[in-house]
Amino acid sequence: MSQQIMDTMTARGRGMSSIKEAVSGWGDVARLLRGGDGGAIVPVVIPKDQRGLRWTSLVWFGLWAAISGLLLTTVDHGGLGGLAIFVALVSFVLAALWWWRSSIVEIEEGTVGVLTKFGAISGPGLSPGRHYLWHPWARVAYVVDVTTEIPYTAPVLSSPTHENVPLKSIEFFLRFRIVDAIRFVQTIGAGNFDLVLSNSVQDAIRQRSRQVRTESAYDLRGSDVKDMQDLLNRQLTRYGVQIMGCNIPDVQLPDQYREHLATRERVAKELVAYEKEWELTRKRRIDTLLMEIERSKKVRDAKIVEVQASLNKARKDVAQMLEERETEAQKVRYEIETRARTNLVAAQGEAKAQEQLATAYRDNRAVLGYELARRRLDVGAALAEQAPRPVIVQTDGSGGDSSALSTLLMAQLLPGMVEVRGTSLETNGSRSAATPPPPSARRVQQAAGEAAAGLVQRAGKGAKGDA
Repeated sequence: MSQQIMDTMTARGRGMSSIKEAVSGWGDVARLLRGGDGGAIVPVVIPKDQRGLRWTSLVWFGLWAAISGLLLTTVDHGGLGGLAIFVALVSFVLAALWWWRSSIVEIEEGTVGVLTKFGAISGPGLSPGRHYLWHPWARVAYVVDVTTEIPYTAPVLSSPTHENVPLKSIEFFLRFRIVDAIRFVQTIGAGNFDLVLSNSVQDAIRQRSRQVRTESAYDLRGSDVKDMQDLLNRQLTRYGVQIMGCNIPDVQLPDQYREHLATRERVAKELVAYEKEWELTRKRRIDTLLMEIERSKKVRDAKIVEVQASLNKARKDVAQMLEERETEAQKVRYEIETRARTNLVAAQGEAKAQEQLATAYRDNRAVLGYELARRRLDVGAALAEQAPRPVIVQTDGSGGDSSALSTLLMAQLLPGMVEVRGTSLETNGSRSAATPPPPSARRVQQAAGEAAAGLVQRAGKGAKGDA
């Protein structure tokens, strides 16, 4: 506790806000509530009560004057008695005016006046505006600001981190508002609230710093402190105070660690600069490669255009050549067709001539065949007439004439018989034209005619086959 008090006193010298009460007249209440007193925040002002009971002196003087006037009237001093009574009435009127004027209380806008009677708080408080305190022992003990969000700065010194490294300071800023003026002045008061608030803030900050690693201490700047606000509200609600908002605007590390962190930051910055430089170099190389690629694409496109032009020209030449060749082929085809027609006509004529020749040859062949057959018949008939005739010798097998003697006799007789037959043939040669041939010769002639007819038919069929 003593250490926290020492830290609080040290923090006061480093710009920590302070809260206190101030005692002043009614004319300075608004100034103190809005501007503070000597750099301290004044949310509660204790107004000086200047009414007292001094106005009762006029009442006592008026009573003395009234009694004196009555006494003087009874002793035949009517003029003096009337004057005394007049003075008493004036005293009563002045006392009533003094009492009326001293009972007027004006509460500033945005504040609440805490009313007390005989030192005890009475009622819910006086709202802004004019009020009349007719009771002589009723007074406004406190004037509390209940609408202004009061700023409060609390730098916390030597707050340890997760690694138990004490941070140089953590500046904590909050805004609070007194929502229940009577509870505030009854339970804690402004002076004690300053100490309670500073200790609560330090505890909350130390709890938060314990959760943060030293290298991430700067992350506390502007971080979300909603949990700290809820914690402070739970602690301060019973005093009639509500925390409206809070944040951590600044964090300062120890000098040695700050130098170490500065070195790390410098290295990190150098690394970032190197990465940026490398990124620029890489981008430059990429741009160069892209330019080369674009140049290559342009060259490729130019070559493609050139090749396309050459291809179109070649296609045109090929098309022209094909057209010429097609023309020549058409011409050759026409010549071949003409020649073929000519040859066909010539072949048809020759075929007709050959057919006629074949027909003539067939006819001639038939005639020749007939002549040849007729000549063969004549030759056969002549040969048949000149052919030797067999001599049949009847022998009786049972007899004995088959001896050598009979055989010798036949051999001697046969040559003579042949000569006689030849002579008769020569003699009858001149008569052969008029004498019909024998039956055997006729049969031979008839066979020769049939053979000649068959030859003629075969010759006709062969001629048709050749045609």
